[in-house]
Amino acid sequence: MATYAATVWVQNMFQYLASLPRGVKRAILLMIDCALVPISMYWAFSLRFGVQVETQQLQDSIPLFVLVLLASLPIFSLTKLNRIKLIAFEVQDIGRGVVAAMCLTVVAIVVSYLLRLDGPRSMPLIFGTVFLTLHILVRILARSLLMYISGRDSERVPVAIYGAGSAGVQLMAALRQDFEMRPVLFVDDNVTLQSMTIAGLPVYSAEKLAVMVRNKRVQRVLLAMPSATEGVRRQKIKELSKLDCEVYALPSYSELIGESGIVDKLQPVDADMLLARDKVDLDTPEIARTYAGRSILVTGAGGSIGSELCNQIIRCNPHRLVLFEHSEFALYSIERELAATAKQLGVELIARLGSVCDRMTVDEVLAESNVDIVLHAAAYKHVPLIETNEVVGTFNNVVGTQTVAEAAAAAEVERFILVSTDKAVRPTNVMGATKRLAELVVQDLQTRTPESKFAMVRFGNVLGSSGSVIPLFQKQIAEGGPITLTHDNISRYFMTIPEAARLVLLAGAYATGGDVFVLDMGKAVSIKELAKRMIELSGLTIKDDNNPNGQIEIEIVGLRPGEKMHEELLIGDNALPTPHEKILRAEEASVSQLEMARILKDLQKASETASANAIRGILEQYVEGFEAKPATTGSAPH
Repeated sequence: MATYAATVWVQNMFQYLASLPRGVKRAILLMIDCALVPISMYWAFSLRFGVQVETQQLQDSIPLFVLVLLASLPIFSLTKLNRIKLIAFEVQDIGRGVVAAMCLTVVAIVVSYLLRLDGPRSMPLIFGTVFLTLHILVRILARSLLMYISGRDSERVPVAIYGAGSAGVQLMAALRQDFEMRPVLFVDDNVTLQSMTIAGLPVYSAEKLAVMVRNKRVQRVLLAMPSATEGVRRQKIKELSKLDCEVYALPSYSELIGESGIVDKLQPVDADMLLARDKVDLDTPEIARTYAGRSILVTGAGGSIGSELCNQIIRCNPHRLVLFEHSEFALYSIERELAATAKQLGVELIARLGSVCDRMTVDEVLAESNVDIVLHAAAYKHVPLIETNEVVGTFNNVVGTQTVAEAAAAAEVERFILVSTDKAVRPTNVMGATKRLAELVVQDLQTRTPESKFAMVRFGNVLGSSGSVIPLFQKQIAEGGPITLTHDNISRYFMTIPEAARLVLLAGAYATGGDVFVLDMGKAVSIKELAKRMIELSGLTIKDDNNPNGQIEIEIVGLRPGEKMHEELLIGDNALPTPHEKILRAEEASVSQLEMARILKDLQKASETASANAIRGILEQYVEGFEAKPATTGSAPH
């Protein structure tokens, strides 16, 4: 208890000192340095004459103590010792202390001579050395204490700087004063530098960096090669993007000219660079108000969208966040990723393993966690796989949604948000048709559950999500090509993973009941143009008729079963505005309660008999725009 009280007192004292005006802080530093002058003088006497200094000798030297102390004030003012920030104290700042110590030594020599004080001539030299030593030790101790009390050092992201040249060293020096990142090592391809220590940091090879990333000792890589050619930098970015960590790049020297600091110039390198539009700002106060202090359940919490949802929700300060996932490894990964943040923010984090098709488990999870809001992101989404696994895909996407939605209604949750897809609009594939049926399930349930708000969110393709075109193209480029394209003119709407998750959260805030929300994503992106940009960003060239000596070829392989040339976001022209200019609300036709009951009954029967053709027939009958083709393979029962 006493230790805790002392810790709290120290932290409060730190906060008090940190809040003081800059002038007061400088005055405190000046007083500390002035106090070091007589202390250093006494130690000098002790070191020269032994531990026991005669009282008479000290009394005779009082004028020396006083005059040197008085002289220290203008010396410290001229050398600006008290204008060095403690938190930014580095080796180069010691120079001012050396100058001040030399001046004090000269003053001590002159005063001793003028006052004709008896004593060894080495006394002033010892005094100057002791003062400099104490000055440096006090600054280092104070800096370490500030870092420890503020807790910032332990929270800083460990980073590796790729490039041990002058730019890398300057970046490292800048990061020493940054509270977000903590440099731990250099990486350089020059074997003569590897195993050396530069500016206090070891230099490793790229192979050693991969090991450090796997061991979580490095969480971010900063590429500091501004003098390299654009092709070399892009190639290095491509190699680093394969590591399981964030990658940032320092721009070229011409781009570094400006007023902002070197740390501010770092640019993240990720799939967002491929977005053919500006990212949409979806940060609104409605999100924080909707989720703060609530108990929230995310199904499919370990997936691309589910995990990003969890990362954003936990920063809204909910009371409880429940992770529901059928993949053990995915659940383990997302729980481990969020554990530290949840503890820091005081959010109760609960991980539950189970299937969305298991009503008993879903009921139990909703009840034990007293869930207020359900975000249903669990689904099978890969078009070619669902096209040949109709029974399992339909059961999971439709019956799973029905199970979770009905359980949520029975638990009287406040809001239920279904994550859907633009492929649900006049679908040409089984996956899209199952997602449209899932939307109809939610719309039907809304008519019978007015006390809860049910809504849906339609996404375009999400950049960088598992199974999306970006990782596939990255892999094909890494293997030397070719990039396989299904059609020369195929296009898609794209959004980033953060945009997708934010859209879900905003849908929860804007939901009035039975809504379908979509994001205005501008124009559809040509997949061929996307492939070309990825090749160029990799520092490679396109191989075609105009450039037969290029490195990566784009090969047209033909549309896959159920694949659309162009996607749509709305069924008809029925978009209404929302409080956010880039988010639209669609009001679309639903089916009756009796019709929905018949659909679900037929689906249940088809699933029990594992009839893929029966599944396709049901989807064609009830989903607008879907034309069933005979099943190419049978599907196993769920």
